[in-house]
Amino acid sequence: MEKSMGNNEIQGYEPFVDELKQLIHKKQYHVLKVINAETINLYREIGEEIYRQQQEKGWGKSIVQILSQELQKEFSGAKGYSAANLWRMRNFYLTYRDSEKLAPLVREISWSNNIIIMEKCKDDLQREFYIQMTKRYGWTKRILTNFIEAQTYEKYLLNQMNLVLILGKRCKYNW
Repeated sequence: MEKSMGNNEIQGYEPFVDELKQLIHKKQYHVLKVINAETINLYREIGEEIYRQQQEKGWGKSIVQILSQELQKEFSGAKGYSAANLWRMRNFYLTYRDSEKLAPLVREISWSNNIIIMEKCKDDLQREFYIQMTKRYGWTKRILTNFIEAQTYEKYLLNQMNLVLILGKRCKYNW
């Protein structure tokens, strides 16, 4: 029979424990990313179905209220099925349905950040900028909103243009 040993009797186990902790954290983060991506996929599919059914059956706005009530009844503990959010899902689908470049990117940031970007940005280039920055720097809703309101994208473009002009002048004078 194996003798049980206490922590004091085992030497050098701390690095092993640290490795396991890192592995657990890594896998937990991965699971959260998968859940987020699937939630975004679900919301896009719901938005597509709402749009499709409205087109095929000629349903108006009232169907969204009915859907909301029925979904909230069926999934009573789940958030996200308010009429307002169902409209966001429909708009989300319409916004990104033709964008091969942005469709995979939206799965990499949260739903709330996607909504802010979708509702506050004018075009796909601006949306891509904020999606990439949110993904890279882990921006929260508040930080993202602040950067959009501060016109960070427009300032970035202006700086890029200024750099091109400066470099163009330097090259011109170096001939």
